[in-house]
Amino acid sequence: MNAPPTFESFLLFEGEKKITRELDTKVPNAAVFTINKEDHTLGNMIRQQLLKDPNVLFAGYKNPHPMENKVVLRIQTTSDYAPNDALMNAITDLISELSLFEERFREGLKDKQDGLD
Repeated sequence: MNAPPTFESFLLFEGEKKITRELDTKVPNAAVFTINKEDHTLGNMIRQQLLKDPNVLFAGYKNPHPMENKVVLRIQTTSDYAPNDALMNAITDLISELSLFEERFREGLKDKQDGLD
């Protein structure tokens, strides 16, 4: 089989960065972020969170190739809001939402287990 070793899909190699940023020269106030060792799961979650922000004009992602474990995220924002700030705010909000989800899940699980005893 031609597939790379499984560990290459989630371990960063020495000197490899998790996220890199390039300014998008075609569109004003836009940037392209490459997130290494991730797939559609994280790409779609971040894109959805970015689209909730009224200062984000465009947010999209792609996985360049199924054998490459990276997501390319393109963000365009209003002139008074930096794409870096939009990404950081989206990630912070996602962490908060997922923490709340985990807390409610654990409470529900505990309630369910208490009801079975």
